[in-house]
Amino acid sequence: MLTDINPKLPMRNINTTREYYIKLGFEVIGNYQLNNYLMVQMDKIQIHFFEHKTLNPLENYGQVYIRVKGIDAWYQSLLDKKVAIHPDGHLAIKPWGQREFSLLDPDNNLLTFGETIN
Repeated sequence: MLTDINPKLPMRNINTTREYYIKLGFEVIGNYQLNNYLMVQMDKIQIHFFEHKTLNPLENYGQVYIRVKGIDAWYQSLLDKKVAIHPDGHLAIKPWGQREFSLLDPDNNLLTFGETIN
């Protein structure tokens, strides 16, 4: 039986990635410098990162879709922290019944946050 999923995304620099996700509100878990592998967590969501020093961010297609409760407050908290929203990913209602917005992390990993419209 499946219980969780922890996506693994590429990163070029562990310190840059760590600081970005801390700014979002994630906490570093585990020994983040062990083998240049980073794990962050917020609530029940974990994202793992592996070092890829030669990654070209323009060729990176890493993506994660994260379900959110209270998306308006989450979105506003990121705006208040001056987190850049994806140019084409501002908070909007989508035809598939979700309110969504997106971010690009320093390595061009796409983070999309969505909440079901009731």
